[in-house]
Amino acid sequence: MTTVVVTGGAGFIGSHLVQSLIEQGRQVHVIDNLSTGSAAMVHPSAVLHVEDIRDLSARQIISKLRPDTVFHLAAQADVQQSILNPGQDMEINAGGTLNLLEACRQAGVHKFVFASTSGVYGNTDKNPLEETDAAAPISFYGLSKFCAEHYIRLYGQLFGVDWTVLRFANVYGPGQTSKGEGGVVSIFMEKLRQGHPLTINGDGEQTRDFVYVKDVVSALLAAGNAGERDIFHVSTGKATSVNRLIALLRQQHGQEFVTLHRPAKDGDIRDSCLSNAKIRVSLNWMPAVTMEEGLRETYRHFFPAGS
Repeated sequence: MTTVVVTGGAGFIGSHLVQSLIEQGRQVHVIDNLSTGSAAMVHPSAVLHVEDIRDLSARQIISKLRPDTVFHLAAQADVQQSILNPGQDMEINAGGTLNLLEACRQAGVHKFVFASTSGVYGNTDKNPLEETDAAAPISFYGLSKFCAEHYIRLYGQLFGVDWTVLRFANVYGPGQTSKGEGGVVSIFMEKLRQGHPLTINGDGEQTRDFVYVKDVVSALLAAGNAGERDIFHVSTGKATSVNRLIALLRQQHGQEFVTLHRPAKDGDIRDSCLSNAKIRVSLNWMPAVTMEEGLRETYRHFFPAGS
């Protein structure tokens, strides 16, 4: 049975990935300090190690297990928190990644798959973006992720560690919390459940490329087997405005709700849409879930039938 490690496996995307890996018959070990994740989210067949990715103990786990693949999803993913505490953000996202890379080098890990972000690009007039476009982060979160990508590339170049970097668009779906990157769908769902107004930062015409979590998991699984030493977008290639998202939620909710506007936040990107042409060819991956379908499944999670 193949052994894999998932960092951040007690979180939103990580828990979905762990479940899929278990269903494939893998032996899955999760490294998560539970700062934002929950042990209850971890599949019961997986082994949970409550450790911080920055610590020697995390490195020792990988050295002992000698896994075939490490999926590195653990991160400080809150843009505003990165602006408040850029040092901590760098320690976790760059320093933690470096610690894991060193463990993989020593343990002879076959593949290192890294969850990066569209936030590395910053604000740009080009849409959709391609992997070859220049990165110019406007938040410390985006900067620390971009820095981690460079450490990964150099570990491949200097030490032979095989890797794939996946830059995610805005991931959404069941199990997402309002904390972290790109959580606008879950924030809105939670507000609807509480009967509170939905707050829009700015005019609502800012756009995002919303990709459903199950599609993201299928991309991660594909990256575990292909895409050596390369960077790929995991996206729909379609831009959706926040105002359009609100309209879709009105259709789903079936009853009126109030929206409020407030100024845009520092560090927030105005428009973001990622081309997925490269990953379609190289990893034979494409998104299977439409925005309407994904929102319907997410809504059912927040509003179970009969609740």
